[in-house]
Amino acid sequence: MTTVTTVLGLLPMALGFGEGAELRKPLAIAIIFGLLFATVLILIVVPVLYLLFENFRGTPDLQRVK
Repeated sequence: MTTVTTVLGLLPMALGFGEGAELRKPLAIAIIFGLLFATVLILIVVPVLYLLFENFRGTPDLQRVK
């Protein structure tokens, strides 16, 4: 949720409205894409890599309740 609010808050700055926008626009774009990349990395890539390494080791990835 923090990432979403930050991205939405930086959106007007990234669109380049107002005085001095040529200086602020690249910074806003870099922050937005950095946050989105980090969020995807943490929420998708890291858990997938964890499951792949656990399956490669031969240990069960989740305890199954019957």
